[in-house]
Amino acid sequence: MAYQWSWRSFDDVSTDGVSTYLHNMFAGAGWSVLTALLGASLALAIGVAVGLMRVSERPLYRTLGAIYVEIFRDIPLLVQMFLWYFVFPELIPHRAGAWLKSLEYGPFYTTVVSLGLYTAARVAEQTRSAIASLPKGQMMASQALGLTRGDAYRKVVLPQAFRMMLPPLTSEMVNLMKNTSVGMTIGLLELTARARDMQESAFRVFEAFSAATLGYVAINIMIIGAFRYLERRPRLKLKNRTAPSAKEALS
Repeated sequence: MAYQWSWRSFDDVSTDGVSTYLHNMFAGAGWSVLTALLGASLALAIGVAVGLMRVSERPLYRTLGAIYVEIFRDIPLLVQMFLWYFVFPELIPHRAGAWLKSLEYGPFYTTVVSLGLYTAARVAEQTRSAIASLPKGQMMASQALGLTRGDAYRKVVLPQAFRMMLPPLTSEMVNLMKNTSVGMTIGLLELTARARDMQESAFRVFEAFSAATLGYVAINIMIIGAFRYLERRPRLKLKNRTAPSAKEALS
């Protein structure tokens, strides 16, 4: 039996009795983008810090960084999300656990934290490998000029490492955006959850998931475009610089 497509189904009122399915799909996309942005911010902050611990001269920091990476990288994201949402509130004091379970946007906060910690382990390894690939003379020359080790990392090593990290970070941020769909399993009403709601209530599976697919593709294309722009910026600055004249060079 041939399937009868009906794109007008998006104008029907959804199960909440107020919004249309189209409105809910856009709302779900908004939650997906917000979750990805906050999760990426958390992942970058923690990942760079753990990556610096991985290249530290102190064995304790290197060990702690390695432990973090192995724990959060080796456990599946879905399992981590369940642990944070269902198990963690039961392990802490009762009052704090009850407060966590009563949060209005509990699934959203849990998804952000889970995505951030999970992706941070991968960003940490990218940071470590980028720093390790730089010539060791960079740090020695910086310290010879009078910079402290912290200033050398901040002003010399990390800016170069970030440029090298941009291509793998692009793929990582695209994966993070796609991983927001895992939040559906704990009740986050993101894009995939909205498509599933339309499938189950309006029985329009192809229309719902076609729209979700287009949504993810459009968002990820914008992410890739933003990172491509960041990759080109240093090159554009170098091209715009003119060579100094002989008089300027001698002065």
